[in-house]
Amino acid sequence: MTREEILARGRRVVRLEAEALVETEKRLGENFTRAVEILSKSTGRAIVAGVGKSGLIGRKIAATLTSTGTPATFLHPAESVHGDLGIVGSSDVAILISKSGESDEMLALLDHLKRLGVCTIAITANTDSTLARHTDVHLDGWVREEACVHDLAPTTSTTVALAIGDALAVALLEEKGFKADDFARLHPGGSLGRRLLTKVRDVMVTGTLIPALPTTATMREAVVQLAEKRGITVITGDQGEVLGVITSGDLTRLMEREENVLPIGVAQVMTSTPKVAEADELGSAVVFRMEQHGIISMPVVDGGRRLVGVIHLHDLMRAGVV
Repeated sequence: MTREEILARGRRVVRLEAEALVETEKRLGENFTRAVEILSKSTGRAIVAGVGKSGLIGRKIAATLTSTGTPATFLHPAESVHGDLGIVGSSDVAILISKSGESDEMLALLDHLKRLGVCTIAITANTDSTLARHTDVHLDGWVREEACVHDLAPTTSTTVALAIGDALAVALLEEKGFKADDFARLHPGGSLGRRLLTKVRDVMVTGTLIPALPTTATMREAVVQLAEKRGITVITGDQGEVLGVITSGDLTRLMEREENVLPIGVAQVMTSTPKVAEADELGSAVVFRMEQHGIISMPVVDGGRRLVGVIHLHDLMRAGVV
């Protein structure tokens, strides 16, 4: 096999799976809405089950649901009839994954779940299968063919099932109003946790390090602060409220227009509608605004728009937010 043939085969797999996902998007309909409503209103857990490769996909879906605010657990169909059904309660919702919808283990599990009064959702590629017809909601995971050249190994079908599971998890996340703060509390470890848990107050400059000047100051004083305090000075009023900012860029543009900049009052130079941050904001939200507006630092204000600190992009980068 030539290198070009190897590459062509790899691209064929990706193309077939991408095409299947486009078709899956089209097939999502009222049943998907019903499934999200059932899961969002449930007072129990999501019980996810599948056999073989579908089981592996089920484990991932259960993990994604749990990490996004919908408690879930994986139940192996074969083990369920040997005691593991004890984890299932009548208020739970079962998500059953099977390409054919005719797996003996899955049908046996469905029978037991029905006896327990559990609401059931099926993800299958066969809309006329036993599983599709006898569950409360069926989600269509139809695929034209597997990416395997023999149309045997679960490839395209498992990709589609995983995408439907992700769609459920994200739709539920938004339905429940699950926020970034909630996500951070469930992911405290590693760089993801550090990034999500970092708030502006954790890294902002405070106290005597805050570069601030009154409106009566001149650019002579501003130049000193811009040099000593990292390229920004904040202009404040009598009550400490933020009235404007001056940056090194403002100084450069001023020097291009004026020969003697030092006697000029800061009120004539400052940007009077600066972008500001709040101390309890997530650092990631502030980074987004900095990137959006092309700035590297912001005043931090309290509820009365009084200056309480300054946040710098480089400090957020050191904290692992970027």
